[in-house]
Amino acid sequence: MKNILFALSLGLGGVIWATQNVSAQTASCAQRDQVVERLQNKYGETRQSMGLGNNNGVVEVFASLDTGTWTILVTLPNGMSCLIASGQSWEQVADKAVAPGNDA
Repeated sequence: MKNILFALSLGLGGVIWATQNVSAQTASCAQRDQVVERLQNKYGETRQSMGLGNNNGVVEVFASLDTGTWTILVTLPNGMSCLIASGQSWEQVADKAVAPGNDA
């Protein structure tokens, strides 16, 4: 479990970096509708969560609960979406935050 949390921490850091530095010039970018269609048709992935990055890029996590694949996608204001990370062994969790001042 510690390895998974460590990997997720690194992944989150990568997402933060990517939303700051992603360029639509990279090979893993295309129009959002094309990317979403491919994620759904080829991998069975659907959007699991989303948020707004500092550069007004929309960060989305797509995953398949059946196959366990997942993809992090950033869509820029110009409509281009870039794949930031992907992997396997997706697991849906809903941890509750620890109250400030209480050690976990």
